[in-house]
Amino acid sequence: MPYREKIVWLSLFAIAVAFIPYFTYVAITPTASEGLPNVRQLILYAIAAGVQMSILLGGRMWLAARSPEDAKIPADERDQAISRNAIRVSYFVLMAGTILVGVIMPFTHSGWQIVNAALFMIVLAEVVNYSIAAISYRRQA
Repeated sequence: MPYREKIVWLSLFAIAVAFIPYFTYVAITPTASEGLPNVRQLILYAIAAGVQMSILLGGRMWLAARSPEDAKIPADERDQAISRNAIRVSYFVLMAGTILVGVIMPFTHSGWQIVNAALFMIVLAEVVNYSIAAISYRRQA
């Protein structure tokens, strides 16, 4: 498995470990009565983001230590094409989420529902990005 593909899988793993518990908690915990800022929610998001960054940092260091020569190789044309394709598709997911959160939801929702919907759409766009990249690497393997 190429080094860049390992990074893609590591990124998907980090997102899953960090944000599945966060969004599960958000979905089952009502916040409609709590105003902004909700410090508990902010701390929970900071923990999720910290977990994601810790997994990514530790994983990248571990992968680079296991194969330092692969980590130093710049992205080739195939890697760049995979990245472009994945980013192109995930951009449309992000734009759809932006329209939903910024144009539609302010008329029907408020506060933390909008904030969490925006965060969810950002995370979903990243999942789409890394998933398409992982599938592309597997198809070309």
